[in-house]
Amino acid sequence: MDMNISLPSKAEAIVEYKEMKHFKKWIPWLIPFFVIANVVVFIITMYVNDCPHNSISCIARFLGRFSFQPFNENPLLGPSYLTLMSMGALDVEKVVNKHQGWRIITCMWLHGGVFHLLANMLSILVVGIRLEQDFGFVLIGLLFVISGFGGSLLSSLFIQQSISVGASSALFGLLGGMLSELITNWSIYDKRLGTLLTLVSIITINLAVGIFPHVDNFAHIGGFLSGFLLGFVFLIRPQFGWIKQRYATSTYNSPALVKSKFKIYQCISWLLALILLIAGFSVGLIALLSGVDANDHCSWCHYLTCVPTSRWSCNPKNLTCLTKLIGNEVNVTCSSNGKSILYYMQYPTNSKIHELCFQTCS
Repeated sequence: MDMNISLPSKAEAIVEYKEMKHFKKWIPWLIPFFVIANVVVFIITMYVNDCPHNSISCIARFLGRFSFQPFNENPLLGPSYLTLMSMGALDVEKVVNKHQGWRIITCMWLHGGVFHLLANMLSILVVGIRLEQDFGFVLIGLLFVISGFGGSLLSSLFIQQSISVGASSALFGLLGGMLSELITNWSIYDKRLGTLLTLVSIITINLAVGIFPHVDNFAHIGGFLSGFLLGFVFLIRPQFGWIKQRYATSTYNSPALVKSKFKIYQCISWLLALILLIAGFSVGLIALLSGVDANDHCSWCHYLTCVPTSRWSCNPKNLTCLTKLIGNEVNVTCSSNGKSILYYMQYPTNSKIHELCFQTCS
């Protein structure tokens, strides 16, 4: 039996090649590299923490200097407050008054504990790999880092009394970029309404978790807004019709068939997003370096990161203690509740004294 199989024309082959060029799948490597980097930094942080040497009690002491701080100090299985500070946690006072602006970037590579690290890294892998496959490592790498910066910036304007660490701001930036990418490239997707509802539900649930205490929801919101705007700028797709007709015109010589590369709404959203990004980052940086506390200008904004209930309080604990050293005895008195604890300690360190103060004030 004879079969008649027609081969594609040269023009059709050119169009197919160009379509592959514009919509090809990339091999993701940067997002996995970021995940590995976060894990390595956490291991280094635990090595620096050295709980057995710097604390009175440790969890999983068999791990040696990689063992964790006690649950009453860090329930996430991680390092101490002082270790996170020394490694580059976001502290507004140090950023503004001691010119340590690098903390806005370094904080997104640190994590409070194993649970914190696992939750962020698994989510980043799921979301980030899909985006890197579609848009490549350059755009998604920039989206990740800039969103993390945006989250840290908004957090530093509102969170004035505690430190902040974690890559969740970058994670929410990836989610925001995924949402705006779906919106700006709406016409090229099938089943887009269902995808939109699913994505919005996931983002809403994750932001809702931020109303619990000890979660920096301002970093989440800042990262999401940055990623959402960046998605309109970085992740815009040309129209299918433009791609086909753009490269078919040289063969068919029909300029009238050529369509615009982008739709009008894509161009408008690109311009507006770029303006909002530049304005937002500029205003935020000026306010931060001027020492502005954004809570003074928004009396209800603190509810975005913590809603007080009968089960928990949103006010950070006062860990101020009075310490007296008498030989090898350390007397620690909590300034907030008046409780006092006397410990025998041969080699007192700042980390050990801070742990005693935390236990006394708890």
